[in-house]
Amino acid sequence: MRSRTRKLIGTILMLLLVLIYFPIAVEISSAWLIEASGPVQLFGYLFAGFAWILPAGYLIKWMSRSDPPPYPPSA
Repeated sequence: MRSRTRKLIGTILMLLLVLIYFPIAVEISSAWLIEASGPVQLFGYLFAGFAWILPAGYLIKWMSRSDPPPYPPSA
């Protein structure tokens, strides 16, 4: 797969990640963390804020791979 194709697919997947993850994180935080104590809320919001970085990092690493070298011409 060429680099341009990976970047296109990765960009679409990154948008889907954001569009799916954040509403779920908001719903969970509003349902579970709203009545929790201050330290629990802090940890919960920090976790929710950073949890998407791991899948996004793997996706960016996959997107930024270089193209394989072209095959040598046959003689």
